[in-house]
Amino acid sequence: MNENEPDWLLFCVQTPLGCEIRLSANYWNVIAQIKHPIMARRELEVRETLVQPDQIRRSRNDPQVYLFYKLKQEQRWLCAVVKRLNGDGFLITSYPTDAIKEGEIVWQK
Repeated sequence: MNENEPDWLLFCVQTPLGCEIRLSANYWNVIAQIKHPIMARRELEVRETLVQPDQIRRSRNDPQVYLFYKLKQEQRWLCAVVKRLNGDGFLITSYPTDAIKEGEIVWQK
């Protein structure tokens, strides 16, 4: 794929859980323009959160969903939410937060 195609791969990273997370440019635009505009131009921070999180939790609602947290400043985290299927996964959304959601801690820095 190349940058002129509408759905080129923005990144593919390996997480501490041993799975790859992929993010297409099209889907990043949905996140940064529609779901959470505050995330515009922060894709490198999302990538860093997936590769070097401070904590990873499993969702209480869906055992295939994981929440990656990276502390950005006191009581402010970046959360990257991924769904893992068959060993690999994809980013569902990402947003800044002042609270870590409940759920089983599956990885800790």
